[in-house]
Amino acid sequence: MAMNSKAQSVLHLLRKQVAINEKFCDDACVERFLKARGDNVKRAAKLLKNCLAWRHTIRADNMMADEFTAELIDGVAYVAGYDAESRPVVIFRIKQDYPKIHSHKLFTRLVAFTFEVAVQAMAKNVDQFVLLFDASSFKSGSSLINIVVTTLKIVADYYPCRLHKAFVIDPPSLFSYLWKGVKAFVELSGSTQIVSSLDYEDKITFNDFDFKRPATATATSLRFDSAKFRSPGSSSRFTFTVSQHGDSLKPWYLSFTESNSGAAISPFNGRSLSFESPAAMRKGLMFPSTPMPHKSHIHAPAPIRHARTPKPSFLRSPVVFFRHESRQQNRESFEGYLKFYRRPYDEMSYRAKMKAPLGGLISIVSPQIRRRHVSLSQRF
Repeated sequence: MAMNSKAQSVLHLLRKQVAINEKFCDDACVERFLKARGDNVKRAAKLLKNCLAWRHTIRADNMMADEFTAELIDGVAYVAGYDAESRPVVIFRIKQDYPKIHSHKLFTRLVAFTFEVAVQAMAKNVDQFVLLFDASSFKSGSSLINIVVTTLKIVADYYPCRLHKAFVIDPPSLFSYLWKGVKAFVELSGSTQIVSSLDYEDKITFNDFDFKRPATATATSLRFDSAKFRSPGSSSRFTFTVSQHGDSLKPWYLSFTESNSGAAISPFNGRSLSFESPAAMRKGLMFPSTPMPHKSHIHAPAPIRHARTPKPSFLRSPVVFFRHESRQQNRESFEGYLKFYRRPYDEMSYRAKMKAPLGGLISIVSPQIRRRHVSLSQRF
């Protein structure tokens, strides 16, 4: 009851200043603005007033999908699905040159349109969404930081208490340093995490089966054992090795091994059983069917010196001591959203989540006509 009384106080104070949208300013909306400002009535009323002015400026109530045809085709920003708690998952796959080609107002309208679709797609008991930034196409950390900070500011100022978590995936190396410098001034920096998709390359899901890649690819030696083959043509001077690196030009190779017996090379002990001609064995020919390789000295490979981990120093930032723990926490929290990041974009699935009037002309068509269109298209 105390929260409802404060919400009524916010609406009463706001009605004296501007004309409010009764449909937008319901009890749940006002309570979110109060929660974002620590239950302060005046600060919540000011934040809600700025939000109503911003929505009037960008014409948020008149946005339609027909304005973003190119963005919907390319999948620049869309709702990919729902997580385990039925929260919508919003993905931004904005290219680096998008802000240069398009105006800032169009970018703001695109972000607002995507968030409006996510809000409409929420269930009754859900009031938050998850945000994923695909930064794999960015080469400039400054361009990415502008997009991330602008988007998070829109969420904090005009969609308060709507963000559950935000992930920046595969950013450039410079972004981490820039983010450390600006995150103190970003309100939603505590809900934003930086992750790398390379941390999940060891697990591949295919038809609900999990396959683990080996840490190091090894070669399988198929050397013949002379004890198993009692033929005069058997030899242990050759090693047949198959490579598992997927090299289609040279999937196998034949190497010459050293012998400690000191026996001289003869046609019988110098030939490989697998490459010996059967006709030569019957006729008893005294020359090998495979040319003999020249004896070469095999040098031992030089030992690989790995870079040593520097010892921790108290002169460094305390973040260095918790870097591994923080990365592990980010990995575990992002693991549930990895499938949305790897899933290909489906325009029709995204349009199906839009309700009128956001969906445009497609969402206005009656359900009977839509089902008939689907049935006709399935014939081809």
